[in-house]
Formats: sequence, C-alpha cells, structure tokens
Amino acid sequence: MAFFEGKEMTAGYGDGPDIISSCTINVNKGEIVAILGPNGAGKSTAMKTMLGLLNLKSGNVVIEGEDITNLSPQDRVKKGISFVPQSKNVFTELTVKENLEVGAFLRTDDLNKIINDIYDLFPILKDKQSQIVGELSGGQRQQVALGRALMIKPSVLMLDEPTAGVSPIVMDELFEHIIKVKKTNVAIIMVEQNAKQALSISDRGYVLVTGQNKFEGSGNELLNDPEVRRSFLGA
Repeated sequence: MAFFEGKEMTAGYGDGPDIISSCTINVNKGEIVAILGPNGAGKSTAMKTMLGLLNLKSGNVVIEGEDITNLSPQDRVKKGISFVPQSKNVFTELTVKENLEVGAFLRTDDLNKIINDIYDLFPILKDKQSQIVGELSGGQRQQVALGRALMIKPSVLMLDEPTAGVSPIVMDELFEHIIKVKKTNVAIIMVEQNAKQALSISDRGYVLVTGQNKFEGSGNELLNDPEVRRSFLGA
C-alpha cells in the first residue's frame, strides 16, 4: 500500500463535466512522483482533489492507510500534507523569515530550530532572511515558498508547476532543491510542464490524458517510451 494515494478519483468543478475520471495517483515517502500531460489533462485538478479543494464524485484519498476523503483541506494539512501553488505562493510584503514563520502556524515547538533546518536546506534564505520577499528573484521566491511549506514538517509535499516562469538555470537549481527535500524522507508529488526535466529527477511518473491515466512507470521508463516521447516529450 502506498503512503499517500488518490484512488480511482472522479471529480470536476461545480456542476460541470468531470475533469478527471477514475484517476489514480500515489506516492511513497522519499519518492518524487511527477504528474504530466497536455494542457487541460486534469493534472492540477487531480492534485487539488487529493488536497480536498475539490469534492470527489467517486473514489477516495488515503494517507498511511487512513481514508481522509471527507476531511477538509485544513484537516489534511494537520495530517502532514503541504501544498505550494503555482502563483501567489509567498507574501511579497513580508521578509523571508516572516514568510517562514507564517508557514509554521500549526507548530507549538521551537520555531528557531525549524527555521534553521530550512536555512540548511536553502542557504540563500539565511542570507536573505531580513529581505522583503517582493525584492527577490523568481527562483529565490520559489525557495521561500518551498521553505514555508516545509515549516510544518510535512510527510507529503505537493508542488503545482514549481518551475513555471523561471529560466532553465533556475529550473535546474529548483529541481536540485526538490531532490534535497526528497532526501529528508518527504513524499513529493509534482505537477510539471517541463516533462523531460521532471522525469529525469522523478522516481515515477503519471501521464494524464483527458483526465485519465494514460501512461505510468519509472522516470526512466517514461523517458524512453517511444509513444510518450513522441506525444509528450517533443521527440
């Protein structure tokens, strides 16, 4: 049994059509799983459904053997699930350190130790801790967003397009940081448009098409699958 899983999920927005249908995504601790596919395939919808931001029409969501399908997003956070949205993922008017402190709203222990752990993962944040986040580069802001999400010491980290809008060099840096987070035994699910690069750092991946699982396998298997390469990797 996987550590965190959305099983046979069918969901949509309001009374509209289903965006995902019988879609299954799972991840284990210390693993990076990429969700890939064309625009409109249901990638972000699948993630939002696992977070509880959308109600399931059928299927369920389980963490560590516990069914959390009926829990609110807030209660899922208390179960150790943290989320970094694609946009509006930092408070630009606050300092780096203040952003991290906001991320620790569930914690009652010594924040300084946790913040120092984040600085160990992202050294630039220590250097910039007193700087207003709105003055940072795009890549540095993303590190703030990652650091803030890690302040609750999550067991699951969900990332929606973490490299959107950054340069190739910054993308490589961010992926290196995501690998460092994985090594702390966090389960990572990542929706990503940069498919080749995402698969190169992922243990496993899912390719969704029209809201359904079309391909799945290890990162290497998907990178080397002729149909995946032709249809989704531009090769």
